[in-house]
Amino acid sequence: MNFLIDTHVLLWYLEGNRTLPGKIRNDINNSENNIFISIASFWELAIKLASGKINTKITFAQIEEDINKREFEILHISFQHLELIMDLPKVHGDPFDRLMIAQAITEGLTILSADRQFKDYPVDVVWSSLNI
Repeated sequence: MNFLIDTHVLLWYLEGNRTLPGKIRNDINNSENNIFISIASFWELAIKLASGKINTKITFAQIEEDINKREFEILHISFQHLELIMDLPKVHGDPFDRLMIAQAITEGLTILSADRQFKDYPVDVVWSSLNI
């Protein structure tokens, strides 16, 4: 299966945070699955780490190192992704999440996220149980 990991899922996974359900961790660890990380997640992390909005025990450099070690694929932003954003309903106001939704739809990826608002879009989502 092809999964796009939401930013909070990436952090929880790399930190070993128990908030991340075992099933999601197993999906990420399953070598038969392809794991994608949006470049938007790195952009979001850089902004939020610099402003102190995220507290994490791992550094930005460690995040990059872990991504490369695990051979996760980085999903870059295309004009197709941006074009789709313009047509998405305005349900979710977070620009990073809107971009990831557009990427998942365009690329045929299933999103791993606890964000319930993702379910309001025509995208496959696994988990979505928390109100983030």
